[in-house]
Amino acid sequence: MFKSNKYLKWLYILTLGPVLCIFLVLFLISIGLFGELPKVDELLNPKNNLATIVYSGDMKILGKYYSENRVNVRFHQLDKDLVNALIATEDARFYEHSGVDIKALGRGITGVFVGGKGGGSTITQQLAKMMFPRENLSKPALIIRKMKEWIIATRLEKLYTKDEIMALYLNKFDFLNLAVGVKSAAQIYFNRNQDSLKIEQAAMLIGMAKNPALFNPVSTRRKDTTLHRRNVVLSQMVKYGYLTKEKFDSLKKLPLGLSFKPEDHNDGLAPYFREYLRDNFMKDWCERHVNPETGKPYNIYKDGLKIYTTIDSRMQIHAEAAVNEHMRDLQKQFSKECLTKKNAPFAWNVSKDEIKRIMESSIKRSDRYRSAKKQGLSHEKIVATFYEKVPMRVYSIRGEIDTIMTPYDSIRYYKSFLQTGFMAMEPQTGYVKAWVGGINHKHFKYDHVKVSRRQVGSTFKAFVYALAIQEGMSPCEQVPNVRTCIETPDGKQWCPDNSDGMKGTGQMVTLRKALANSINFVTAALMKKYGPKAVIDLVKRLGVTSDIPEVPSICLGTPDINVFEMVAANSTFANKGTYIQPTFITRIEDKNGKVLEDFIPKSDEVLSEEKAYTVIQLMKGVVISGTGSRLRGPKYKLTNDIAGKTGTTQYNADGWFIGLTPDLVGGVWTGGEDRSVHFNSTADGQGASMALPIWGKFFRKVYDDTKLKVSKNPFPRPKNLDPNLEMDCSKYEAQENDGIPNGNEFDE
Repeated sequence: MFKSNKYLKWLYILTLGPVLCIFLVLFLISIGLFGELPKVDELLNPKNNLATIVYSGDMKILGKYYSENRVNVRFHQLDKDLVNALIATEDARFYEHSGVDIKALGRGITGVFVGGKGGGSTITQQLAKMMFPRENLSKPALIIRKMKEWIIATRLEKLYTKDEIMALYLNKFDFLNLAVGVKSAAQIYFNRNQDSLKIEQAAMLIGMAKNPALFNPVSTRRKDTTLHRRNVVLSQMVKYGYLTKEKFDSLKKLPLGLSFKPEDHNDGLAPYFREYLRDNFMKDWCERHVNPETGKPYNIYKDGLKIYTTIDSRMQIHAEAAVNEHMRDLQKQFSKECLTKKNAPFAWNVSKDEIKRIMESSIKRSDRYRSAKKQGLSHEKIVATFYEKVPMRVYSIRGEIDTIMTPYDSIRYYKSFLQTGFMAMEPQTGYVKAWVGGINHKHFKYDHVKVSRRQVGSTFKAFVYALAIQEGMSPCEQVPNVRTCIETPDGKQWCPDNSDGMKGTGQMVTLRKALANSINFVTAALMKKYGPKAVIDLVKRLGVTSDIPEVPSICLGTPDINVFEMVAANSTFANKGTYIQPTFITRIEDKNGKVLEDFIPKSDEVLSEEKAYTVIQLMKGVVISGTGSRLRGPKYKLTNDIAGKTGTTQYNADGWFIGLTPDLVGGVWTGGEDRSVHFNSTADGQGASMALPIWGKFFRKVYDDTKLKVSKNPFPRPKNLDPNLEMDCSKYEAQENDGIPNGNEFDE
């Protein structure tokens, strides 16, 4: 009897002793004897790096800015198969336990002691591990760490519902390849939203939870590893009643069906716009706004901001397609011409010394040079490396090419590509609808919409004529086509010629025809009449902030202005004389949807409605019978009301077209990175050939897209328009000398 009690005593000690020890250790851990545990506020507000999302005006995701590509979703936004697959594979009793599954506890501890992988962790425990990652620990320390996770898991269960824990887990898990969280993973691996995955797709993603590196469909060397793991998940779903055996038998035969699209800031819609938004606008905005959670300025890469833009994804698609189509053809034409140039891609009149200066400047601006300079290398050593051949991948209009060349040759090679910038804006709201800053963002980062400024050529003449209209002249008023000289501040005479010499000299022409055919004599006469200051004052009120010198030659387009300002300024005429500041963001929200700032464009009444309408009638002549008349031809078939102005600068270095309709105004610039890179002939290099086709292609696509509902209505006629004001100048223009050329322009 005594011996029986003794054995029973030892049985209790051996049985209950370890349990009591575990509870004692857990108690000591909970009071912080083995290090601090996360506080309640840390559990309620876990630190996650959330990506900032950029939305289009029609609520499409344009892109993200992130240090971790994570976008949180709520439980109700999760596909049910994701949830079922995770429970069946990782934690079958998820809805039964309180954070720790006692039945699996022994299996986990045993695994640690015998050197196995452990196991038995609940979804909540795995979440605790992800929220507060382990360090490299010894086995005893690992046991303590594991116990800490048990305590954290039970606390999480008290603070969150089961559904919230499930969402936290799937938002936190790193699926690799810049896919943090299930929303990013679904988009990157299958190009789908997380709430519309197929069951086999959901199973593959959940299968990665065991070991995302081993079971990654992209990085794994064994093609069947990920497929096998996916099928294991599906079989677990059968085991726990989430899937029928018959359905499993058909699903397991399917391939992975990946649509792998890693996210890259060079890809996707509007990359130039997104980069300008990130590097210019949002950089400044974040510096001026403090995140109340951190007490520091908002971090665009971590704070999960939501940026709602005015870009229309459908118009953006049409704009990028128009640019790609035209620039591909234009580049083929230019590359063919370069074959005949001795100094290609530079023009025949560029000296070797000038080319040397251009190339030296480009070398110093290159990333290669700047990187080497930071490493402390001398200028001579750095330059020497530019003449050593290295393997590289370069851009071509047919796609990237792997080749071997010197960095010097690659710089010169890239200068042979013509660049472009296009923007479309809604004149009544100021909303920017499309923004294409170049031909390929990966290889040509420089934005030609907002950042680049180029000589605007004859597009500037519209402002000179607008001043004339404001001062009382009319579209049909006739003026002499004679050479005009203006005395400059230094006492010299400035006497510009027409692009076609002296043709039509001495004849009377209407203002409408003079603008339509970009006649320099008439433009100079208007400048002499009103003076540079009056023109500049008007242009500034039209929103142009670029520097404009107070000299007579500005009337022919010598100022450097960007596409952004040119489109906005001309939109004033389409908006009944009221300037609207271009707007590309409507609001910014924080990660919880709280509005941090709304953006309302500023406006200013520059011209009366009647004067603005008169300017429009003047500019319509450019498209009806002038340098923009090809828009009416069989290629574009645009018969609706269009006002516009082309522009071509000296030596064909810059080609412009600004086109106005009642609902949408668009502007295009095209040219080489350097002004010394251009077409030889004006026929090929003028704005009507280099820039106008992009505008025409874009508007043709917009009008054909019936979902956009862009009207073809005429410009509305003001109610108070003077009935005696002549708008139809045909009777005068029929009497004018046909020697005045149509469709060509050239500015000095």
